[in-house]
Amino acid sequence: MIEFLSKPWPWYVAGILFGIAVPALLLIGNKTFGVSSSLRHICAACLPERFTYFSYNWKKETWNLFFITGIILGGFIAGYFLKNLAPPEIAAHTKQVLAQQGISDFNHLFPVELFNFKSLFTFKGFILMIVGGFMVGFGTRYAGGCTSGHSIMGLSNLQWPSLVATICFMVGGFVATWFILPYLLN
Repeated sequence: MIEFLSKPWPWYVAGILFGIAVPALLLIGNKTFGVSSSLRHICAACLPERFTYFSYNWKKETWNLFFITGIILGGFIAGYFLKNLAPPEIAAHTKQVLAQQGISDFNHLFPVELFNFKSLFTFKGFILMIVGGFMVGFGTRYAGGCTSGHSIMGLSNLQWPSLVATICFMVGGFVATWFILPYLLN
């Protein structure tokens, strides 16, 4: 079992687990899968009746807070079991392109030149982490949900707004990757 936990799971295992979780949530508890609403529940618990947006019975959604706690604990557990994992394999051409943009350390799961506490206090780090985080938070509320809520739950329920939101998520990701990120890295 430890051997199984010490390696990343194949995509088809995670896909099956998500595929089971979505109908299970609907059938067992009439609940929908999504993560961004959890922040609203946390704010409603911490700031009761301070803002009208947070004035609702958040206790009905307590299961969602346990779900988010499980995600956080699962991340720490996975980090413990995967800490000695070999660095990801990156194509030579991709390494060349990233090196042109100032990324040269390929020994981690993400570029440490961009994602570390030291770079948080630079202009580039502020834009990538703080402004980017704000835009993600604003976008999830504006779209009425996050990528997991729309792209996993909404599309499986054949909801038209979820299709539109998912297309916008993808277009936004492509635009940011190809047209915005290269200028921020130089």
